[in-house]
Amino acid sequence: MRDTYHERLDAVTDQLVDMTRIVGSMMSRATQALLYSELQTAESVIAADDDVDDANREIEQRATDLIALQQPVATDLRIVVGSLRMSATLERMGDLARHVAKVARLRYPEIAVPEELHEVFREMGSLAERMIEMCGSVIADKDVSLALQIEQLDDRMDDLHRQLFTTLVSPEWKHSVEQSVDITLLSRYYERFADHAVSIAKRVVYLVTGERFDELPSVP
Repeated sequence: MRDTYHERLDAVTDQLVDMTRIVGSMMSRATQALLYSELQTAESVIAADDDVDDANREIEQRATDLIALQQPVATDLRIVVGSLRMSATLERMGDLARHVAKVARLRYPEIAVPEELHEVFREMGSLAERMIEMCGSVIADKDVSLALQIEQLDDRMDDLHRQLFTTLVSPEWKHSVEQSVDITLLSRYYERFADHAVSIAKRVVYLVTGERFDELPSVP
């Protein structure tokens, strides 16, 4: 009975890792669609959000069954509840990738991002991809050290987010109100995506150590 229980628990973890891969692919393609005005790529991201939603519902059902049938306590209960919360977080990250793709689709055949901001969004996309990839490794390996590194990448994402706002309010900004709104929203989507990655990292640190993320030392 316990072997079956732990197999089911491991299956939930495996599915969470699969979700990180789907979400990572979505954000990668969303950034590509945004910067190169690729309509089909944007559509593929929007369609893929259904897969993330399905995975989230399946994890919810598996976790609910584990709680109902096995009545886990202590560490096991933390793992099940933590898995539910991480699944919901990954579902929201998929939504954010979809939002980026929707902006790309809305502005097609134009490119929503002015050329002078391409490098900033390219870096934001790269950071987002790296962070979600790290989340998958953190979930799979329960790697506290790697979890702490995710927060450092989030700091860089915050810097880029602030940089874009500084650009928008500068006298040199000559683009339309519509483009200003697009940039504001897009920057927020990437920034929130990174915040959710940190949330997953914190959840794993708590599961492994029983301590809150902010109580642990920073990575040197």
